[in-house]
Amino acid sequence: MTADHERSDSLRTFGAVYQGFRESRGFTQESLAPEIRYSQDYIASVEQGRILPSKTFLQRSEDVLDALGVLEKAAKRLSKRRGLASWFRAWAGMEEKATTLHTYECRLIPGLLQTERYARLLFESRVPLLTDAEVDTRLAVRLERQQLLRDRPKCAFSFILEEHLFLRHVGGVEATRELIDHMLGLATLRNIEIQVLPLSQGMHAGMDGPMQLVETPDHEWYGYCEGQENGTLISDPTVISMLHARYAKLRSEALSLDDSVGLLKRLRGAL
Repeated sequence: MTADHERSDSLRTFGAVYQGFRESRGFTQESLAPEIRYSQDYIASVEQGRILPSKTFLQRSEDVLDALGVLEKAAKRLSKRRGLASWFRAWAGMEEKATTLHTYECRLIPGLLQTERYARLLFESRVPLLTDAEVDTRLAVRLERQQLLRDRPKCAFSFILEEHLFLRHVGGVEATRELIDHMLGLATLRNIEIQVLPLSQGMHAGMDGPMQLVETPDHEWYGYCEGQENGTLISDPTVISMLHARYAKLRSEALSLDDSVGLLKRLRGAL
C-alpha cells in the first residue's frame, strides 16, 4: 500500500469517527454547521475523508460534540503534510520550527498570507486541473499552515511583496479588497512585518526571483527557492550569505512598514 493510500485511509477512518460522534449527539451535518461555524460541505468533506480537518474545526467540534479530546487525539495520527508537494515538505517542516522566516515574492501572494478565496482560485485554476477533492485537500492544508503566523508569536516573519501583486486583481476587485484587508490585519501583529516594493523602485536586488530564508532553533540558516514544479533547499553557507545580502538590500529598497501600510490603503481606496 502506498503512503498516499495510507493517508487516504486514515482520513476516511477519522471521518467515520467524526460522523459517529456527530450522530450520537443528535446532529445532522446541516444542524451542526452553524454551531461550529463551518459549512455543511466542509463537514461532509471531513466525514468522507476528502480533506484534512483544520485545527479550529477540531477545537470547535470538540466543544460542541463534547468529544472528550478523542477527535483531537485521533487527528494527530493524520499526516499534516497531505496536500503538500513532495518537494516542498522538507521546507514546510523547517517553517514549523523556525525562529525567523524571511520571504520575498514577486509572482503571487505567499501561501502564508493568502486569503481562502485567493488560495482556492489558485488551486482551481491550476494546469493541469485538480479534482474537487484535491482542491479541497490542498486548501485545507494551506489554511492549516497559516496558523503558524499566530501559533508561533516568537517567530519573526518578514515579507517583502511586489506592488504589482495587488494590481493584478486576482479573483476580481472584491477579492482584492478582501486580500488587502487581510494583509492590513496581519500587519498589526507584532511578529509580522510586511513591506511593499513599489513599482517606482525599478531595478532592485530581487530581480533573480523569489527567495526565502529560515533560521532554525539551533541558529542555523537555510534558504529555499521555488520553480514551477520543483523547489531547492539551500544549505551552502556561501549561497546563504548571498541571499542574506540580497534580502537586506531589498529591505532597504522596499517601503518602510508604515509607508507600506499607507500604500496598501491607497490601493484599496482606488478599487
